[in-house]
Amino acid sequence: MRKPLLDFGAESGESGYFMLRGLMVDDLPETPAVHGMTSLDDHFTNGTLMLVADLLGSLVGYQDEKSGALFHDVHPVRGEEHRIENSGSVAFDFHTENVHHPLRPDFLGLLCLRQDHEAIAATRLSSVRDALPLLTEDQVAELRKPQFHSLYPTSFTRNTEGPRPSSGPHPVIFGSVDQPFIRFNSHNTRAADAGGERVLRALTEALESVCRDLVLAPGDLVVLDNHVVVHGRSAFQPRYDGRDRWLRRFYSLRSTPLWAQRMMRHPRVLPAMADIRGVV
Repeated sequence: MRKPLLDFGAESGESGYFMLRGLMVDDLPETPAVHGMTSLDDHFTNGTLMLVADLLGSLVGYQDEKSGALFHDVHPVRGEEHRIENSGSVAFDFHTENVHHPLRPDFLGLLCLRQDHEAIAATRLSSVRDALPLLTEDQVAELRKPQFHSLYPTSFTRNTEGPRPSSGPHPVIFGSVDQPFIRFNSHNTRAADAGGERVLRALTEALESVCRDLVLAPGDLVVLDNHVVVHGRSAFQPRYDGRDRWLRRFYSLRSTPLWAQRMMRHPRVLPAMADIRGVV
């Protein structure tokens, strides 16, 4: 699978995602019950995910998110059902991963270890290259203006007090006409005025119209181009019985600037936003 992955990394195409099936995920403990458990620190899937991430770029973590963890366990946590992050179980709408960050991932991967009990929870994918033809030229022109701000996601502000900071102004759509890219989070990206909010709603409707729902089975790994496809999750009902839905996530960055490398406290872990905010 090496060549197809390298080809995808060089050009992710219109859909913006790549699927691998049949990866080994056996010998699992119970689905974690609390946030931040590290029950898979020595699990063989670490090697699998690192191989894929390093083919696409370099496996990275973020100092502000989960203390720089390189692999994230995505599972429901009792009492956090309505959090819009990987510990929730309510619907999670379309978003660019780490939309606020100047060094947001180029790629991310989601490996299914265990399905939800009803096997209905879907990973929802929508490509900006499929959605933009549904918008008018004027709407796309508005989305290309650097007039939007994106709040830091709650996974980056879990242990901080006060209002969440934001990044911007930035465009939501950028890149060439024939190869557009997207920077958008339906929960956290806001416009400066009512007109901007209208075009964001139109974009959300277009993304919904072209959405693909993938119900991942154990051993399925979906890899996303984070600049082409936005993703989300449908709602599901956890039981907290040790058999709930469980995914593992990685981030891959094509190139880390030299200045950022020299500020990193640990190999592969990007600096805290407090240290680099406004640099890019």
